[in-house]
Amino acid sequence: MTTVSNKHSLSERYHLKPSKGFLTLLYNSIKTIFTIMKTIIHATDFSKNAATALKYAHVLCRKLKARLRIIHVYDSTTMSSDLGETYFLPKKELSKKKNDTLKEYCISILGDDFKKTKIDIESIENTSVIKGIIEKAIKLNASIIITGMKGRNALADFFIGSTTKQLIEKAPCPVLAVPHNSVLKNIKTIVYASDFEEEDISAISELADIAKVFNARIKIVHISSENEKNGQNEMEWFKEMVEQHLNYKALEFEIYNSDDIFNFLKIYLEEIEADMVAMLEREKRSLGKKLFHTDLVKKMEQQSLIPLISFNETNY
Repeated sequence: MTTVSNKHSLSERYHLKPSKGFLTLLYNSIKTIFTIMKTIIHATDFSKNAATALKYAHVLCRKLKARLRIIHVYDSTTMSSDLGETYFLPKKELSKKKNDTLKEYCISILGDDFKKTKIDIESIENTSVIKGIIEKAIKLNASIIITGMKGRNALADFFIGSTTKQLIEKAPCPVLAVPHNSVLKNIKTIVYASDFEEEDISAISELADIAKVFNARIKIVHISSENEKNGQNEMEWFKEMVEQHLNYKALEFEIYNSDDIFNFLKIYLEEIEADMVAMLEREKRSLGKKLFHTDLVKKMEQQSLIPLISFNETNY
């Protein structure tokens, strides 16, 4: 009796070789699957401030064909007594009650869209809200974390230091902060505040993934001090670098001089009616730190309606 070995693959046994066209098709199919399976996390505290961010997250997920995971992080050890019997519920019952509350909240904000769209919800017990969000983002390999803002505008809150600031510094992915008074509309213009450095290129590349689905233009802007020299040469070098690494045509490069960088940027965003502003958080020499040290953040009076997406240098 002759024994046939099963050690060889079908392609080896029958001398099959995948064609170049087949490999291309397979690669594109896998790429499409991974694109569809992107996950966006929205972290909520059930507040009115978070409602706009939830709507924003929902629209963005539909545009990007991404999966939306809505999470609420709570600490049962610090729950106030006004919650009554909820405080004394067993862990499983408390978790279920939190999930029911989260679902009701989402339905109240999204209505029928909550049932029509593939949305996952999850209540997470953790003594640290920041830690709970970050651990979930790592586990899900999240593409973006979207959070709402309270009181101040996103741009000011970015520099002052807040929950969002901590997320930006520690999150494994970009963080999109949406002010509670933002008006949800089509994204036409995105401003990327740049230092014209190589680290910016990866962030702009990710930003282009969002811009593409909205057919939005990205204005890459550098604001230098009056004493800074060679700004134009740096811009030309940076423009060439970006165009070599990024296949997106709707890019504009601009440079301005001002010693009042923060206020200049604020006015600029208003004048061009920007729909989103983006920055790269660096451990050293970031634009954010330059602006923070000017002390002008505290003087900002006018509320901004512009969401802020921040990328962390350590993730690239």
